[in-house]
Amino acid sequence: MAGRGSSPDFVEALARGLDVLTCFDARRPRMSLTDIATAAGLARPTARRLLLTLEELGYVRGADGDFALTPKVMRLGIAYASSLGLWDVARPHLADLVAATHESSSMAQLDGSDIVYVARVAVPKIIALRVDIGTRFPALRTSQGKVLLAALEPGRLEEVLAEPSRSGLPPFVPNDPDDVAKELMTVRARGWALADEELAPGVRSVAVPVRDGNGTVQAAMNVTVHAAETSMETLLDRHLPRLLRAASDISGDWALWQQRPHAEHGPDGELRPAAGGR
Repeated sequence: MAGRGSSPDFVEALARGLDVLTCFDARRPRMSLTDIATAAGLARPTARRLLLTLEELGYVRGADGDFALTPKVMRLGIAYASSLGLWDVARPHLADLVAATHESSSMAQLDGSDIVYVARVAVPKIIALRVDIGTRFPALRTSQGKVLLAALEPGRLEEVLAEPSRSGLPPFVPNDPDDVAKELMTVRARGWALADEELAPGVRSVAVPVRDGNGTVQAAMNVTVHAAETSMETLLDRHLPRLLRAASDISGDWALWQQRPHAEHGPDGELRPAAGGR
């Protein structure tokens, strides 16, 4: 993976360190030095130096010849979600939605051709896939991904779909590319998307957009059910209206959060309006 940067300011060592962190996932929570070097495309001595640095910083823990991530890694994702204000705004609405539907609900954003989960409230049900904050899936195989892709301009959509998935799962390859365009057009027109066992057997979900203060789709949220327990009629007739209301409430609250007055502490400790704040 070395040598990717085209900018003279590109720091290859930092990129390699991030490559090491992203080697770990739910299928590989613990890895040997050799496995990490192979997965990151690094020489073994380079991988070792990076791992020891990350261990000293507290992001990686070594034990019995293997390495694993520590909870400190979560700060990176939490910092991102907190900077948006989205998690704090969405959490009570997600909790209310889950209490009403008795089904899990998640929020995701687009990252290349994948979605990445940024918020989730789950119920204890057996489902084919494990989902946590930071989990990524190929966008076209998910209801949330379809919502987010449908919001893109046509030229940007082509660029995004051309990017390889980094989820570790096979991407969705349609028999007819026109089918994708037609489905996304339908999603855009009706304002919600379905994924019926497209991601994994038994996993059925419906998703809707979440918009910022400018009306731009910035995230998607869903209700996920087990196909053997919940019919399509129940998903659309009972859960979708609640989902739409929750997304509307989150969008409204988020718009208000974005308009809040920003403030910062001056050298004397006094709280003052920040530059550009309203």
